[in-house]
Amino acid sequence: MIDKVVTSGTFSLDGGTWDVENNVWLVGSAREVIVIDAAHDVEAIADRVGDRVVKAIVCTHAHNDHINAAAELAERVDAPILLHPADQVLWDMVYPDRPYTPLKDGQVLVVGGVELTVLHTPGHAPGAVCLYSHGIGAVFGGDTLFKGGPGATGRSFSSFETIIDSIRERLLTLPGETAVHTGHGDSTLIAEEAKHLEEWLARGH
Repeated sequence: MIDKVVTSGTFSLDGGTWDVENNVWLVGSAREVIVIDAAHDVEAIADRVGDRVVKAIVCTHAHNDHINAAAELAERVDAPILLHPADQVLWDMVYPDRPYTPLKDGQVLVVGGVELTVLHTPGHAPGAVCLYSHGIGAVFGGDTLFKGGPGATGRSFSSFETIIDSIRERLLTLPGETAVHTGHGDSTLIAEEAKHLEEWLARGH
């Protein structure tokens, strides 16, 4: 139902470059999957997909470390790339001439019997989205919410106030037992993170 590949590479923005490890999530069944955030290593992702059909490659946002394997993977597995159009400016930094299929808030993606609802959660990036499945009790949060707090907002096209609003209104309203599968690092639970909202507000990042 849920599978993960951890890939390594770099993230670059605002003139800086950092080494990162990314979680690439595969959601679906033994026959078909959606790949969430095709990062860094096409071979590793394709190996984990195996002979399953890839229904779509979904980008939670368009920072380069989350999309830099998307185009090659899309060609290899013949799948569309889905992204919220508010991240066009970030997408163009990596793929200035590559089209994608626009995602909409509230859109429902279905794969292998799993329904994933698109939640637009701007803040870390203008077009950041999370994918929520009530059926499997999980939300795939990209870099919006981590174990320990919100995603980074100290770079271009980001906003702490906006990400806090997104988390408070779109994520902390989900059932407390919902697993949060993140773009980097360990997973967490909505209930665990909800306890710390006031701390995040106090520290301001």
